[in-house]
Amino acid sequence: MRKIEISELKENFFETIGKEWMLITAGQEKSFNTMTASWGGIGWLWNRPVVFVFIRPERYTYQFTEKNDFFTLSFLGFDNQARNTYNLCGTKSGREIDKIKETGLKPLITENGNITFEQARLTLECRKLYVNDMNTDSFLEKSILDKWYGGNHGNLHHIYIAEIISAWTNE
Repeated sequence: MRKIEISELKENFFETIGKEWMLITAGQEKSFNTMTASWGGIGWLWNRPVVFVFIRPERYTYQFTEKNDFFTLSFLGFDNQARNTYNLCGTKSGREIDKIKETGLKPLITENGNITFEQARLTLECRKLYVNDMNTDSFLEKSILDKWYGGNHGNLHHIYIAEIISAWTNE
């Protein structure tokens, strides 16, 4: 992978995150987990380039993200292999299966010791700046709460805002 300047990013992240999806990976070389996410964003906050992502506390990746100061966002592409990887990493738990073995992902260690994958066309390496839990009282549009958190949908997400400290590409 080749390191690029963050200012070189030309992605349409609305499409990239919403349609391609991404892998959120946290942990160290000997112990890490990855999960698929299709909610999040990228922008400018506190005079820094940032990402914001959401992870439910019941997800296995949550404990790795909580214990580590860094995580990566890996974008694999739009092809069938990438979609299969995203589907498996979004529906299966790393507590129960070895996602790396099942998907054929090949982990790479960044110069900062974080995990990305050889198959990633783009990786954003991120350092946590802010974390908080969503709470039901803060929803101004209750239909969102009902649709995404009612019934058996699961717990409210934990919000992470992180500075993008480096970007890597395979292109």
